[in-house]
Amino acid sequence: MKPSIHPRYEAVTVRCACGNEFVTRSTRKDLSIALCNGCHPFYTGKQKFVDTAGRIEKFQRRYHVAEGQGTLVREAKKVTLRQVQATAIQEEKRQKAARKAVRRTAGAAEGAAPDGAPAPRPGGARTE
Repeated sequence: MKPSIHPRYEAVTVRCACGNEFVTRSTRKDLSIALCNGCHPFYTGKQKFVDTAGRIEKFQRRYHVAEGQGTLVREAKKVTLRQVQATAIQEEKRQKAARKAVRRTAGAAEGAAPDGAPAPRPGGARTE
């Protein structure tokens, strides 16, 4: 090995968030960890949630997990992408028809001819 290019490998004290400390060897000078073998649910057998960025709440909202019960109640109906797209298209058509009806009623209020002929332009200007 070449001298002075490798980091020093020394004994370090590792501190866990639960307060547990142990000594190991590392190239880092200071080690702080969130879980150790003294507090990890796999080793202790106790269930402990380590929530990162609200993932637990997101899961509970998605699957309607009741508070304290722990049972999953999934939505009865799964909606496919095709169904969502069809619903969006129907909604667009409904909105378009509503806008068209509003324009028709607004045109009738301005004095448009009932058979759909264009209304006379303000100021008496005509285009033919």
